[in-house]
Amino acid sequence: MNTLNNQNEINVGVDTGKTQLDIYIRPLDIYFTVENNDGGIKHAIKTLKKHPITRVTIEATGRLEHPFIMACAQANIPFVVANPVNIKRFAGAIGQKAKTDKLDAQLIAHFGEAIKPPLSSLKPEQMRLMSDLLSRRRQLMDMQTMEKNRSQIMPKTISSLIKPILTALKNQIDKVDLKLQKLIKECDEYKVKNDIIQSVPGVGNVVAFNLLSDMPELGCVNNKEAASLVGVAPFNRESGAYQGKRMIRGGRPKIRTAMYMAMMSAIQCNPKFKAIYHRLVAAGKPKKVAIIACIRKLIVIINSMVRDGVMWDPKMV
Repeated sequence: MNTLNNQNEINVGVDTGKTQLDIYIRPLDIYFTVENNDGGIKHAIKTLKKHPITRVTIEATGRLEHPFIMACAQANIPFVVANPVNIKRFAGAIGQKAKTDKLDAQLIAHFGEAIKPPLSSLKPEQMRLMSDLLSRRRQLMDMQTMEKNRSQIMPKTISSLIKPILTALKNQIDKVDLKLQKLIKECDEYKVKNDIIQSVPGVGNVVAFNLLSDMPELGCVNNKEAASLVGVAPFNRESGAYQGKRMIRGGRPKIRTAMYMAMMSAIQCNPKFKAIYHRLVAAGKPKKVAIIACIRKLIVIINSMVRDGVMWDPKMV
């Protein structure tokens, strides 16, 4: 490690919370907090602009960091969206166990100084647009489902009035999908990951879009952590003599929902997952439990594929 170069660098660590940003400037030993909203971010950027910042390092959360990094980009402040797993490993390497918001911000700044991760090439406006388009797609899908349900219970004279609405909703969903596909083609980082993810039979645009937008850690975490992030890792429920059923909880529900729907397709067209599903059902597992087990298998495989940069191979299952 070049100590002289480090002394000439000014690294900023940002610990991101839903309502608050904790910011530490190293080696100036300046620490401050702001609200994670437009006013707070504006104040933070104004403070950072007073110094010749080498890099701002912030953890990837999937969404919470977007407004801040967009503000950094607009202010021409160099930033890194770091994998939280790498920061956690760095903390272990330097023996830091204590955890507070201030210590986390200091740790992230120290990580940026010591590791010198490459500046993020992914433009924040692309990340924000991807997330916003997915949100709009989910809204349209929800409206489509509601209208379909209404058409099934209404008399024919009324259901005929719903058909034009369903057609319009489908057209809007198709337009959003085209915008998402165009966005992926324009960004090499998205395109490579997308091609790998969609090489799995039964996995299409929706799962790929959700993973790219809401799971930036994909390919950088171990398999157990990947399953936990999606919320399909089972947890034991035991206390003394009591032994309850293992259950899943937490994770990112939007990704889990998209993968659940994809798996419903995969067990029809992907012989490997079809075999796993039927084997579990034959062993007495409820169908929903069998599907969740298949999702867990799928996210582990996709995580490994992205990590290794390889396409789908049936031998992976």
